[in-house]
Amino acid sequence: MINTLISSLFFAITITTAVPIRSSDTDVYICKGPRSKKYHHRKNCRGLKRCSTRIYKVCLKEATNKGRTLCGWED
Repeated sequence: MINTLISSLFFAITITTAVPIRSSDTDVYICKGPRSKKYHHRKNCRGLKRCSTRIYKVCLKEATNKGRTLCGWED
C-alpha cells in the first residue's frame, strides 16, 4: 500500500513538471507604429489605445528579440 502511494505521488509530480510552461512561448501583442517599443499581455491594454497601425499577436521571444520591453500599464 505504501509503495502504491509513493508511486502515485511520484507519477503526479512527474506529470505536473513534465511540460514546463516557458514564458518565451507566450503570445503578446504589439503595435508596429514608428515609435512603438513595448509589448502587451492583453490586446485591450491601455498602452495600445493610441496604436496607429494594426495590433499584432506575436510570441514573447520575437517581441523581446526586437528590443521591446513590457508595457508600463501591465499589472
